[in-house]
Amino acid sequence: MTGDGGRARVAVLLSGCGYLDGAEIHESVITLLALDRAGAEVQCFAPDKPQMHVVDHRSGEEVPGESRNVLAESSRIARGEISDLAEADAADFDAVILPGGYGAAKNLSSFATEGADCSVDPGVEELLRAAHEAGKPVGLICIAPAVGARLFPDVELTVGSDPDTAGALEQMGAHHKACPVESFVCDEKAKVVSCPAYMLGPGIKDVAAGIEKLVGEVLRLA
Repeated sequence: MTGDGGRARVAVLLSGCGYLDGAEIHESVITLLALDRAGAEVQCFAPDKPQMHVVDHRSGEEVPGESRNVLAESSRIARGEISDLAEADAADFDAVILPGGYGAAKNLSSFATEGADCSVDPGVEELLRAAHEAGKPVGLICIAPAVGARLFPDVELTVGSDPDTAGALEQMGAHHKACPVESFVCDEKAKVVSCPAYMLGPGIKDVAAGIEKLVGEVLRLA
């Protein structure tokens, strides 16, 4: 831990605001709360680009003709304390954590539309590869392990127990391990920690149990 006073410095990468087209709000807030309780220094980031699309979270339907910016929407969760991902430097942080929500599969990667053939946003790839190559831990929540599967060969990950998503991760070269919502999977060698969160649910207290453990493990590895 190399922050001021020995505090870990953690970059949290958001993907919008709302689980259907951005970052899952519960997962993001639980992550930020757990990091704050642990005394970590946190900086939120998001890419400055349009979302893949906009979804009405009440109806679950796409809103035709509407466009929103990933960075602007993410700033809602971060209470305005957020920076453009283009400004992120892995050297400034001890760890990186990605909350889930479909934004991780739509805005940070193309997993939602291309599955195992997906690509990762260049800025996301640059930050995560730099952190990984420097031996810094990466935490991946809910569907965000799809990003890790694309970037880190042979990594052990979890998305809970969904066979289709697990199969897609394995097609990308990852090793999927089934995991209950209140727990996590840690690839000690790769320093990649993942948990299912709302891939399993069923509620916020269950999701919080796993995310809080993931945050603790990431900080242990930092």
